[in-house]
Amino acid sequence: MSGYFVAVKTWMLRESSDSATALARILADARVWKLKTAAVSSSPVWSTGRPALDARLPGGGWPTATLVEVLLETPGLGELQLFLPALIDCQQRADAPSWIVWIAPPHEPYAPALAQQGIELARLLVVRPASAAEALWAAEQALSSGVCAAVLLWLQGSDDRWLRRLKLAAEEGGALCVLFRPERHRFESSPARLRLALTKGEHETQLDLVKVQGGRPGPVECRVSG
Repeated sequence: MSGYFVAVKTWMLRESSDSATALARILADARVWKLKTAAVSSSPVWSTGRPALDARLPGGGWPTATLVEVLLETPGLGELQLFLPALIDCQQRADAPSWIVWIAPPHEPYAPALAQQGIELARLLVVRPASAAEALWAAEQALSSGVCAAVLLWLQGSDDRWLRRLKLAAEEGGALCVLFRPERHRFESSPARLRLALTKGEHETQLDLVKVQGGRPGPVECRVSG
């Protein structure tokens, strides 16, 4: 397996402590998963758990096999809570890949809280790349592998070429790709099918749909808590 070697953390018990080997082993299952999922005719849509937001999204939830971009005024505005219901649902689906990969999250995930909410920790990987280039490489590999249901990636910035590569990789592997970037990128062009912005409100986080292919952009009245 060529390319970068990045640090991977998984709560699954393993015989080897080599994190790069762990990532390679998981992605090596891609051919098996692709054979199993080849008969699936359409990509599932995962509910956000918020009826007001689902009603504004084509298909009634987060689209899979594509790139979703989340623009943050600051981390910790409830962005993970927006996707937790979908992550839990996709792991419980028997006929689809159930691996979830988090790449370069700004804080260490709290495993007990995730498990309590329903995340299967044995199928959750946290990747700690040494650079943005390694983060993008890891995301592209995970997305295109066919063994991941969702890949969440945190970046300070990236060019349009890499965003298109992420979108193509998500389409190839059938995974939901969520890219978290600073809100300053709001007015830049993006190939993402869906873009939303989270900003601080007077009393609670404000959610705006910046771009919705097949839907209607604008503010969404739904509670988002950090």
